[in-house]
Amino acid sequence: MSGNLYVVAAPSGAGKTTLVRALLAEEAGVHLSVSYTTRAPRLGEENGREYHFIDTSEFRTMIDRHDFLEWAEVHGNFYGTSKKSIADQLASGADVLLEIDWQGAQQVRSIFPMAIGIFFLPPSFEELTRRLTGRGTDSGDVIARRLAGAQAEMRHVSEFDYVIINDQLAQALDDLRAVVRASRLSFGAQRVRHAALFARMI
Repeated sequence: MSGNLYVVAAPSGAGKTTLVRALLAEEAGVHLSVSYTTRAPRLGEENGREYHFIDTSEFRTMIDRHDFLEWAEVHGNFYGTSKKSIADQLASGADVLLEIDWQGAQQVRSIFPMAIGIFFLPPSFEELTRRLTGRGTDSGDVIARRLAGAQAEMRHVSEFDYVIINDQLAQALDDLRAVVRASRLSFGAQRVRHAALFARMI
């Protein structure tokens, strides 16, 4: 496999979605993995773009066939990542990015131990609270649950290879791009991507 697999996780409010979208806009060689889900499409969503939308019966069949790299049930809906899709993209030389939680990251590493883990942290717990409160869309109880969940998520930061503190968005994006570009220059990646050159020169 000549592509890199990036596993990106963060607590709610750390800016993961914003950073990932910015990276994808600037790095043409990185592709976001499209998951499968049993939830209904929302307004404006397209099958195969945001998600592959399937019914519960088909999702369970895929579970039984061990088609998923990782899967989970969230609020009554199933979400999963196709093992074959990831493997095919990596084999083609594409870099693939997975937005996932720490539990999913553990499942991914058990199958793709070479996956590169990236964790986003807010600059402080106070700033995280301010960001979640500032959205103005959630009740106090919901915000309290999100903060508790964020603390639980952040306890797994040591399981990741790189940690990016998202204080200033531009700097955090530069850091993320640096990780992606440096990983492409590792000996293992270069040996696969430029096999003919290595054969001639070494």
